[in-house]
Amino acid sequence: MLIFPAIDLYDGKAVRLFKGDYNQMTVYSDNPSEIALDFKRKGAEFIHIVDLEGAKDGTLPNFDTVCKIKNDSGLFCEIGGGIRSLDAVKRYIDAGLDRVILGTAAVEDEAFLINACSLYPGKIAVGVDIKDGFVAVRGWLEKSSIDAFDFCEKMQSLGVDTLICTDISKDGAMRGTNLELYKSLSERFNVNITASGGVSSISDVVNLRKMELYAAIIGKAYYLGKIDLKEAIEVAK
Repeated sequence: MLIFPAIDLYDGKAVRLFKGDYNQMTVYSDNPSEIALDFKRKGAEFIHIVDLEGAKDGTLPNFDTVCKIKNDSGLFCEIGGGIRSLDAVKRYIDAGLDRVILGTAAVEDEAFLINACSLYPGKIAVGVDIKDGFVAVRGWLEKSSIDAFDFCEKMQSLGVDTLICTDISKDGAMRGTNLELYKSLSERFNVNITASGGVSSISDVVNLRKMELYAAIIGKAYYLGKIDLKEAIEVAK
């Protein structure tokens, strides 16, 4: 299992939200590239980046910051948040980003999703943000009427090979991840599943690895010093 330490961006800064609430935001650094370099020093090979501003309004306000993280670290970088057009996908791929994550657009514009997957095979993932069993959109601000498992089924049928599944109720709460959810997902679907939200201890990493998931994202636990990133990467292997 791979470990993707996370950098969430708002106004060019590295921040974290509590359960997706923009009113409960903590700023951890004015220099996200420094955090990326710390990830690298601790053995990370991958970074998960989210543009929280873009996720709300469908723009790319942190584009330059994202590119700086990629260029300064040289690591595999995936980016999500606000990517709702082929032009936005192209901008990131052309800038050297390794994988683009579609969220709201994957829910609302199937033709766009299919086109993106066709044009950039292996470089498109879908973020499945889950709130009370349903898919949430627009930076988690809205809950759709789409059942999360039905949506994953559809994504698999369309040929999406990587799903980044977040239990919003666990995200940033530091109370452990939703192991039952990821067990169900891993048993039901034959795609790469990345666990996101609430990974807050080494035991979480161990339990997710036993499910043979593709990857896990570590966010707030790193920033609070609750998970040693180097140890997590070794344990996940």
